[in-house]
Amino acid sequence: MLATRLAAAAAAAAAALALGQAGPAAHDAVPLATTRNYWMRRANRALDQVRHTPCPFNAFGSVIVNHSAPGLGHLICMGANDIASGDPTLHGEIAAINNCSALLTDPRGPYKLTGAEAQRAWADLTLYTNAEPCPMCASAIRWAGFKELVYGTSTKTLARLGWSSITLSAEELFSYARGLRPQTALLGGVLDGETDRYFAWQFDGAAACPRGCARVDKTCVKRELGERETDAVDENAMDGNAMDEKVMDENVMDEMRGLDMPTERSW
Repeated sequence: MLATRLAAAAAAAAAALALGQAGPAAHDAVPLATTRNYWMRRANRALDQVRHTPCPFNAFGSVIVNHSAPGLGHLICMGANDIASGDPTLHGEIAAINNCSALLTDPRGPYKLTGAEAQRAWADLTLYTNAEPCPMCASAIRWAGFKELVYGTSTKTLARLGWSSITLSAEELFSYARGLRPQTALLGGVLDGETDRYFAWQFDGAAACPRGCARVDKTCVKRELGERETDAVDENAMDGNAMDEKVMDENVMDEMRGLDMPTERSW
């Protein structure tokens, strides 16, 4: 039943493969470093797509990806920190999980999974986040049973940059969850030379702003459109997937906008 639903969803959504439909070799294959970098940059860009600026103060962005699909993989959904809504649990990872849960089970959406089917689907998915998850988010990721968690900036670096947090690392938390099945692979420090920049400016007036932003007094703000388009061309030239990415983003954002969701959730 799950295989049939997912296969039908893939065809309807023009996705390459449905979740969990790849053979063992494809499912177990480890994505190349270039693929990891690509999706980490997409986690960074989720900030602008969801929060409408590349430099929100809480610059934590996430994407959830199906690597069972061919090529770079298939974007399922994205999320960005939205604690400004008043919900203190809406960290980037939780926002992305909420969005995916709604999208996977939406009876009008491309997947149309039951709750039980959606729970099993997490084991085929990878969550990319531009900073190491806090214990709350890392716990949610382990309870979900994601195939992989991939992050950029470490908790230690966040602390050095001035961010307050609960300092239990994702690796430490995962060590307490060895009895949970399925296991979740953990990979940190991916493209942290780029992700660190998203968290350096908030407490350091001399730090450079993230790409697409400029200093105004003591903060970073989104640049004018013309300037930002130049940056976008530069980044797209680096990953070479500008057109596919634009279509993918538009499809995913359209799907998420069509959901009947509380307004405080981040899209």
